[in-house]
Amino acid sequence: MAKPSNIVFQTHRNFRIRLILSTLSGKPIKIEKIRSNDVNPGLRDYEVSFLRLLESITNGSIIEISYTGTTVNYKPGLIIGGQITHNCPITKPIGYFLEPILYLAPFSKKKFSIVFTGVTSNKQDITIDGIKWGLIPVLEKFGVRECELHTIKRGSPPNGGGEVHLKVNTLLSSPLTLHVTELPKISAVRGIAYCTKVSPSMVNRQIDSARSVLNKIGCEVNITSDAWRGKNSGNSPGFGLTLVAESKKGWRIFVEDIGGPGETPEDVGTRVAYQLFEELSISGAVCRSQLPLAVVFMVLGKEDIGRLIINNNQIDSHLVHLLRDIKKVFGTEVFFLPDDNVIDQNNENNSILTVKGSGFTNASKKIA
Repeated sequence: MAKPSNIVFQTHRNFRIRLILSTLSGKPIKIEKIRSNDVNPGLRDYEVSFLRLLESITNGSIIEISYTGTTVNYKPGLIIGGQITHNCPITKPIGYFLEPILYLAPFSKKKFSIVFTGVTSNKQDITIDGIKWGLIPVLEKFGVRECELHTIKRGSPPNGGGEVHLKVNTLLSSPLTLHVTELPKISAVRGIAYCTKVSPSMVNRQIDSARSVLNKIGCEVNITSDAWRGKNSGNSPGFGLTLVAESKKGWRIFVEDIGGPGETPEDVGTRVAYQLFEELSISGAVCRSQLPLAVVFMVLGKEDIGRLIINNNQIDSHLVHLLRDIKKVFGTEVFFLPDDNVIDQNNENNSILTVKGSGFTNASKKIA
């Protein structure tokens, strides 16, 4: 029997998703030319940490890193899950490591229970609140009903000190097929404003400034305050806000941000509220941060046609690179069809993302 040849990728772009696709498909990959032209070439500490995390949640994975760190060979094993603790470097927040685990956990041999320690939020990557309020509801649409994320300690940048616990008790053989061809109607705006090692008034100031913008839209606005003090508030002061627009059918569009140097809580509250308006104007059933998760799960579905309404503004370079990687690993193509339900001018900017499921079956799941 011929040895399967590696699928070759170049540069560090989509580093995590390429490893995830490889693990789900069982196909070995090779990633080369990782920052080969940089002054400091090769893998960063957080990317090595992510490789170690993959190694701990799988059985039989083989990872080979070149001497310069510019090439990685990855031969995936079976996803086994179980109880694990992972210490994340403070160069990346916990969300950087936790988000890819959501792609793998439902297709594990055992239920997932992972404790992550480190920074719980930053400006570049998804925060733990974004995962809890934005990504886990997307998983529910594909049949992952039992998924919980608990914040034990908050850890603001730069020094972190946070701790979160992810539990995924749903084990799927394959995801449900999605059929969403109408834009969900937003019925309420929810959110959480938090702070660590600063006065609790910082939370209320964020809420008041966000409300002054959001109250104009005429639907219910409910923002929870979450002030952390003492030993559970991590090692650095900080504050931030996550806002979620939700529909009665359970679809959620979310935005988030944290306070930067010299910024006031009013700056953050007002900015995130306007960001929510902007995200709603360029979103379909899911927002930009949720789209990769939805697309990958649609590709993993049964051999049936899945449909998801998206906004044409969501078709950007990030999505195009993701679809190219999916085609390279799974051989599956995604099509964008015009929205047939155009009633007014506002809907003309939408398309229906259509994909035939690859017929993926969970090889790791215990046989009953």
